[in-house]
Amino acid sequence: MPIKIPNQLPATETLTRENIFVMTETRAITQDIRPLQILLLNLMPTKVDTETQLARVLGNTPLQIELELIAPTGHVSKNTSAEHMLAFYKTFDEVKERTFDGLVITGAPVENLPFEEVDYWPELCRIMDWSRTHVHSTLHICWGAQAGLYHHYGIPKRPLPQKLFGVFEHTVEDPNFILFRGFDDRFQVPHSRHTTVDRADIEAVPELKVLASSPEAGVYAVKTDGGRQIFLMGHAEYDRDTLKKEYLRDVAAGADIQLPKYYFPNDDPAQTPVVTWRSCANLLYSNWLNYNVYQTAPYDIRDIQFGRRTEQT
Repeated sequence: MPIKIPNQLPATETLTRENIFVMTETRAITQDIRPLQILLLNLMPTKVDTETQLARVLGNTPLQIELELIAPTGHVSKNTSAEHMLAFYKTFDEVKERTFDGLVITGAPVENLPFEEVDYWPELCRIMDWSRTHVHSTLHICWGAQAGLYHHYGIPKRPLPQKLFGVFEHTVEDPNFILFRGFDDRFQVPHSRHTTVDRADIEAVPELKVLASSPEAGVYAVKTDGGRQIFLMGHAEYDRDTLKKEYLRDVAAGADIQLPKYYFPNDDPAQTPVVTWRSCANLLYSNWLNYNVYQTAPYDIRDIQFGRRTEQT
């Protein structure tokens, strides 16, 4: 089944070219199917790239997905046109009376700021509180994961001595975890961040369980009981050249940046990176949609706000 996205969203052309089945709003109104309602809170600066990356992995499933986009109110995006934001994004106030099967909260390039100094932090806290009663399962990515762990469980983010940058090997800690069903014992995920969370802080919270980790990158995936909240510290959804773009941007800005590890062949930025994480990304998001959202969400989406959920491990 396809992913339903707004008419004229730039991702449509890209995904169609990649043979990902996309359904626009115009065609979707003829379908008599209850699609999964997925809300994307996009905090990334390159919003069009992020929309495309997440629509790609969310669309790789037999389920029909209806994707809606929101961004913080009053925060002006420096890298995305006002016309794009007006055409495709809603505010939280426009969706807060509704319920959703899933919510994705992206990362954001604000790691070096205390959470409370981020200009949209109060609104993000409102959204995260709202998600506990109006969303069946929430997926937090990178800084979004650190923000969620801090807001919901008081777990602090901690600075790293240098940027964690590259594609790192991870291990599934229990093959029976439903989110990693079908995974190999080891898998690759890109990371790009200046901060981290300590495993000891996570394990001190009874409601949280570590699902996967890396000797170099640390904890990767964490869940709550039943998978109503998932926290991912890396970016499995990244494109082949995302880390390359970040590296070249930082070099051009004169930043003190090292090469992304395990990314460029022979550590040569002139060579094309080899993608080693795409199958992981597709399986991860398919599992989340199938097991943590579709299999346990109430048929009547309005029932979500009353907490009638079936828990899975």
